[in-house]
Amino acid sequence: MRHMRSFLVFSCMMASVLVLSGTVMAGGDGGLTVAGFDSGEMKKGAPSGWELVEKDGTPNLTLEKEGDMYVLHLKSDSQSSFGIKKEIDLKAGEYPFLSWEWKVARLPDGADVRKSDTDDQAIQIYVAFKPTGWPAKLNTPVIGYIWGVECPKDTFVTSSQPLAGKIRYVVLRNKEDALNTWVGEKRNLEEDYRKLFPDIDNGQPRDIKGISFYINSQNTKSEAESYIYNVHFSSD
Repeated sequence: MRHMRSFLVFSCMMASVLVLSGTVMAGGDGGLTVAGFDSGEMKKGAPSGWELVEKDGTPNLTLEKEGDMYVLHLKSDSQSSFGIKKEIDLKAGEYPFLSWEWKVARLPDGADVRKSDTDDQAIQIYVAFKPTGWPAKLNTPVIGYIWGVECPKDTFVTSSQPLAGKIRYVVLRNKEDALNTWVGEKRNLEEDYRKLFPDIDNGQPRDIKGISFYINSQNTKSEAESYIYNVHFSSD
């Protein structure tokens, strides 16, 4: 029941991304920066323009100055799971690349996305696509890019949570990677979508409708800590 409840909360969050006010629209050839964090302003517990999502425990997130910009700092404890979300509106093929910078200071103990009772990550980036049907909470294709622990890197995984077959992960980093070190990533969303969702529209990418960042360590009853900034959609 605990895993079912957590999944339903997450699914409702992803569905609500589609109807938030203040849609962020892309324009021009410069792409779309969704998390530049050029100030330390927080509103209702989240960076300006984002919405806080509380799943379990007490959220612990701040914007901290690093160099000439701010970064999002996330910390979870043995009871917490939370994140922030933002609605976006990108047509399929408009900006097919996603890049970002992240680092992890602490990994949740023994976490493994392949098992529901150890499904924790220090940092997760979710990209939500146009629902394939209704209810949206059960029919929204979602790619999750994660910094795992035990699962091998470059693994493609379908969520182990009940009824979460449309949430699928790419494990980019794990315990083999250095802690407290910034790492840059760039992914071809369309290529990843085709690999992860061959069962939906023959793998034809759908419009992008939302993005969110998460941290959790409540399943392993441990702690996690991470940072992220400079999240950007681009055409190449």
